Amino acid sequence: MGKEIINTYEEKAILVGLITPQQNEERANEYLEELAFLAKTNFIVPQKKFLQRLEFPNTHTYVGQGKLEELKTYIDEHVINVVIFDDELSPKQLRNIEKYLSTKVLDRTILILDIFVQRAQTSYSKTQVELAQLQYMLPRLTRMWTHLDRQRGGGATSRGMGETQIETDKRIVQTRIAYLKDELKKIDKQMATQRKNRGKLVRVALVGYTNVGKSTIMTLLSKTEVFAENKLFATLDTTVRKVTIENLPFLLCDTVGFIRKLPHHLVESFKSTLDEVREADILVHVVDISHPNFEEQVEVVNHTLSEIDKVEKPVIMVFNKIDAFTYTPKDEDDLTPRKKENTSLEEFKQSWMSKMHDNCIFISAKEKQNINELKMLLYHKIKEVHIQRFPYNDFLYPQLDSME
Repeated sequence: MGKEIINTYEEKAILVGLITPQQNEERANEYLEELAFLAKTNFIVPQKKFLQRLEFPNTHTYVGQGKLEELKTYIDEHVINVVIFDDELSPKQLRNIEKYLSTKVLDRTILILDIFVQRAQTSYSKTQVELAQLQYMLPRLTRMWTHLDRQRGGGATSRGMGETQIETDKRIVQTRIAYLKDELKKIDKQMATQRKNRGKLVRVALVGYTNVGKSTIMTLLSKTEVFAENKLFATLDTTVRKVTIENLPFLLCDTVGFIRKLPHHLVESFKSTLDEVREADILVHVVDISHPNFEEQVEVVNHTLSEIDKVEKPVIMVFNKIDAFTYTPKDEDDLTPRKKENTSLEEFKQSWMSKMHDNCIFISAKEKQNINELKMLLYHKIKEVHIQRFPYNDFLYPQLDSME
């Protein structure tokens, strides 16, 4: 299965996933497409995708023996450097697969961690990423040393851990984990103090799947440049800006994007980043309406948010990238059931989205479409929270019929 891709990167990879009773072929292919995006973000080019239908992953080798032989044959014939699996592999699976294939093996978790290593800019985010890496590595020490020793080979993955960790032992890793946890506790206290010092301003947090345009929206609303790029996890470090719409000031926070199968270690390590979500008064859930599986991405974000914060709070759904939305109309004589790719934007607006009423807006941050309408929606939502907090200051706010 899969389409051959021209190699323009240093490392060539094949991607491996499963079709199971819980994950049909369509969804498995979607996951591999996302895995391919992750690989490209990490400077690895996918050459081919492999899927196998199993009741559940093989506890020893993830895939069956026949598929493993097929992978081995392809690797030998096409000089593949890396094999990437779409789920987190156990230490035993990693060891057995690497021994049989005689090549470097990665799973989705370590691939995401590798990207986080490259994206971390501040000492705080670097500390968080290192802790997540070490927690992942600890049960895999018996085979992780060769996995981490890549810098001499010129590969692009796992930069930042350093060759010296090849000689470390379990005790040193555990000591380092304990130290990093203590450091993060100290930083958590500092950041909690910073949040308190921001006063009583209403807090708005941009949340959403990775690569949906949160940072671009942040730039438009705050009128300050925030790094944005068409890659996964372009934003790791939380950015907070004071924004004023008309005469109403508030705090706007850009957060790390979510993703399917987000590694548990990262969720734990990025607790303080996620505290910005917990302490927000209003959530702005940004969605890439042009993505063919945007509804599943909405579910992933909602599920992650429910794990982060059990308190219900106002949510504004911002469907971004309407400029990139496309669909294929069905022929009049086509009697097959309508699919997502046959649904127009107007039809989507009349679906479950219509039940959100004033808590839903469609924009293009790139083309600056409906940005003033977004500002007006934010103004009124923030004003509601502000009046509850300061009930005697209502006279400060002008009546807005339109915004220039």
